[in-house]
Amino acid sequence: MRPFAYAAPVTLAEAVRVLSEAGPGAKVLAGGTTLYDLMRLDIETPPTVVDVRALRELGGMDTSGPDELWFGAGALMADVAEDPVLVNDYPALAESLAKAASHQLRNMATVAGNLLQRTRCAYFRGRPAVPCNKRRPGSGCAAIGGLDRGHALLGGSDACVATYPGDWAVALIAFDALVDVAGPAGERTLALADLHLEPGDTPDKEHTLSWDEIVTRIRVPVTRAGRGSTYHKVRDRESYAFALASAAAAVTLDGGGAVRECRIAVGGLATRPWRCHEAERELTGTPLDRRAARRAGEAALAGARPGTHNAFRVELGVRTVAEALRIAGERAVR
Repeated sequence: MRPFAYAAPVTLAEAVRVLSEAGPGAKVLAGGTTLYDLMRLDIETPPTVVDVRALRELGGMDTSGPDELWFGAGALMADVAEDPVLVNDYPALAESLAKAASHQLRNMATVAGNLLQRTRCAYFRGRPAVPCNKRRPGSGCAAIGGLDRGHALLGGSDACVATYPGDWAVALIAFDALVDVAGPAGERTLALADLHLEPGDTPDKEHTLSWDEIVTRIRVPVTRAGRGSTYHKVRDRESYAFALASAAAAVTLDGGGAVRECRIAVGGLATRPWRCHEAERELTGTPLDRRAARRAGEAALAGARPGTHNAFRVELGVRTVAEALRIAGERAVR
């Protein structure tokens, strides 16, 4: 790990100022569960680390409001996952956190930091000599034509097929979440759907935040679809593993059992959190039976581009979506 300057501001305004004055390359430290790893691997080499753990403006959460749920950027994953309102009325959100990482990490990691975690691609985190356009733009992508079992089927490019690793953002995007950020120019709000970028020709640019902006809050509009929701995650082992395929699904049904509202997003399969609008249209207005759920899963994976070793995950993704819809449908009639 390289030497770095350390700052621990006590207000949001001070944190924004310190971060701005530190210049590009400075990093925000919240839980540190990702940043420290990347610094040890010499992937992140910040000249300055700005510790925001003491900022009261980033704490807290409220799930009791009539119009929206909100979560302070510094709220811990473990605390949010165990919130009684989320567990009962928005199980997809609670499950996406409960199925992520280990208990120890969830007790340290923040919900905003989790949104911005970087890929677990072995080439990105491997030896410096390995070509990786995320790590060294223009060097190439060793995963393309390489060992790509866990790499993205959706949203990839000729420059990068690294999978977005998170679970929480997948559930959030299904619920049209918003992200509030603060920077030298003031505060602004963006849709979570606009936060993460597909790699295109610049895979080193992973999100739309400026280097001197800090996430302050995550907001989720209140919806009846929350009760009939789930986050279904398939992985190589039962826990403490990243998804081979995952799906956040939420539905409301009419009196005849047809789908009135449908929300579907997939994780572990794409280069960013991936909303499946075509799959939602496929299902809306039809009875939620096994065949309809299967068609929705096929629609969700319709644009998949398999590589050398990951083609099996197309069918796995279809089945994951279908199973998530089955669970969500059962919960919708509780």
